[in-house]
Amino acid sequence: MWARFRRSSARVADALRTETPTGREGRAHNLFEAAAAYVSACAEDDQDRIDEASGWVSPEALSFGVNELACRAVIALARERDESPRTVARALLGLPAV
Repeated sequence: MWARFRRSSARVADALRTETPTGREGRAHNLFEAAAAYVSACAEDDQDRIDEASGWVSPEALSFGVNELACRAVIALARERDESPRTVARALLGLPAV
């Protein structure tokens, strides 16, 4: 029974781990650094940087980081434009106003 508990605990710990050493640098990147690098590389259509940033963290962590970055960006633009986040998000995606 304890062996099963240890195995499942190890799987949970691995799933929660957000940093993976790349071997090229002295420190690992966190998920927000990965998200910022990934999104900026996508905006510049730089496939090499996209691939590099994708390898810094797990796909789940990268997805969470990109989502958090999008939320923060929409909120910042909404405040700057004095509009609602919904209006700004729809405008960024080219959707009609509701």
